[in-house]
Amino acid sequence: MTGTAEALDADVIVVGAGPGGSATAHALAQSGLDVLVLEKTGFPREKVCGDGLTPRAVRSLVEMGIDTSEANGFIRNRGLRIIGGGRTIELPWPELAEYPSHGLVRPRLDFDELLARHAEGAGARLVEHANVRGPVLDDAGRIVGVTAELGPEKAPATYRAPLVVAADGNSARFALGVGLAKRDDRPMGVAVRRYFTSPRHDDDMLESWLELRSPDGGLLPGYGWVFGVGDGTSNVGLGILNTTKAWQRTDVRKLMAEWTSTMPAEWQFSEEFATGPVRSGALPMGFNRTPHYTRGMLLVGDAGGVVNPFNGEGIAYAMETGRMAAETVVQALARPAGPSREAALEAYPAALKARYGGYYTLGRVFVTAIGNPHVMALATRHGLPRPLLMKFTLKLLANLTDPRGGDAMDRVINGLSRMAPAA
Repeated sequence: MTGTAEALDADVIVVGAGPGGSATAHALAQSGLDVLVLEKTGFPREKVCGDGLTPRAVRSLVEMGIDTSEANGFIRNRGLRIIGGGRTIELPWPELAEYPSHGLVRPRLDFDELLARHAEGAGARLVEHANVRGPVLDDAGRIVGVTAELGPEKAPATYRAPLVVAADGNSARFALGVGLAKRDDRPMGVAVRRYFTSPRHDDDMLESWLELRSPDGGLLPGYGWVFGVGDGTSNVGLGILNTTKAWQRTDVRKLMAEWTSTMPAEWQFSEEFATGPVRSGALPMGFNRTPHYTRGMLLVGDAGGVVNPFNGEGIAYAMETGRMAAETVVQALARPAGPSREAALEAYPAALKARYGGYYTLGRVFVTAIGNPHVMALATRHGLPRPLLMKFTLKLLANLTDPRGGDAMDRVINGLSRMAPAA
């Protein structure tokens, strides 16, 4: 489908080889398109993340054909352990037709490379150390390629394609380069994490701590986590939202140090057992950058702010939006350039709204509510002792329901998501 060698370098250019970019590239390559993936760093590389994969993310990995066995470096978990209000409860992942009943943990240090190499195996062309600097525009202002700097010598390069998928993470530099600023009416989170050698490395539950406190002692909207990585280390971190007045005066690195200092010494979450520095990153939530398609560019994953505002999960939504973008691109490039192709491309943001819009609206209401420390305290104190309510909450926060049928909880959550406006 590629045009002349002089005119085009690929059918599609994907900027970024994280989970969203790799899922996009894999699906495009499987469809027979020539896809060029430009990754600014080289593999393996670090990424600030909890490394936890819910059943929603596992489903996407299975769809890609990724081997998720322990022999291939994954460790399974069977649910979520929640600690707060003086209580500890364990909630197994729900049994659903749509999603598997287990989660996984895999460090991002090699997880992203695993997906990128898998996309390469399907036929995608990956260029590492290709730092994309901005768009190439035609006379009408349409994006028809990218400029980049290659390697340590920063050699200039230009690549051309009819469509560009921006999957360059929370920095979203490519989208910013074409004038798409983040929306201030959407929530934003920040996460910090560190690895420690620990006897808890093989825990079979993801663990969430709900009582994080601001400098004035109020409860913060967010949670801490302890995820066993299975390799002798635990991933320990926390994430908080900007929906509280304490946001600006909270030092999240100091908060993490204070939090881990209250844990049992035998867990080894202290400086002497740390395997590396504390790292931090932003969590762009609830469609905080729109539109998701404009002038030949589609936004995928964190670049489009598709992190779940309920729980801060980003990998599952990056992979899902990557596949959705790829399906749109395949249909669009089967049509001639012009109004018919544009109509196909405009279906992408409409599909995102249809799939996530109402649910994310509920999420924005939720994070605004828990930004009030009194609401957060009430939810922790009165919610945790009620197992049925917590089972419902797990399904809601993790977005794990069967879309057709399911139990009464599924129908309530799905109904609420349909009724909420997809803003």
